[in-house]
Amino acid sequence: MEQESYPISLEGNKEVIVINRRSFFGALLAIGTAGMGAFLAVPVLRYILYPLYAKISGNDWSDVGKIEDFSGSTSPVRKTITFAQRDGWREVVSAQSVYVNRLADDQFEVLSAICPHLGCSVSWQPAQNEFVCPCHGGRFAPNGKHISGPPPRGMDTLPTRVQDGKLQVHFEFFRSNVPNKEQLS
Repeated sequence: MEQESYPISLEGNKEVIVINRRSFFGALLAIGTAGMGAFLAVPVLRYILYPLYAKISGNDWSDVGKIEDFSGSTSPVRKTITFAQRDGWREVVSAQSVYVNRLADDQFEVLSAICPHLGCSVSWQPAQNEFVCPCHGGRFAPNGKHISGPPPRGMDTLPTRVQDGKLQVHFEFFRSNVPNKEQLS
């Protein structure tokens, strides 16, 4: 059985394009396959590119405690907060220690317990009335100011707010061993 061919001639062009049933269905199959491939590639590309356009959802403020918890304190109070960090597809819940100082007029100052020298955990020493870093002997005043030792700056303060009778803090990480406070996250 002989296939039908329909020659097409373009004006001014001496080439003749022959379209038969087999080449038409081959072209139709190629277009359909390319369309299906593009259709299936969209979810894969969205999955791969998700970290580039994803927005962090959730609350970036962590509860430190009720305001009444800090009413009678004359020295820094250590509290542990939890917060979520998103890294691409992974969300990690972390816990960090902070120190809360009550200032005048119901204002609060929250200090990160991470030493600005090399990232060790600073502890409050009530007998000495100062913060001490156990790693290299850095010493800080109750308000976080640098007193002595190798740390290049004082303890880092964190943004705070009071909402619904609770003190909240936005925890941030800062670059270690630099004289100025540089935020990392």
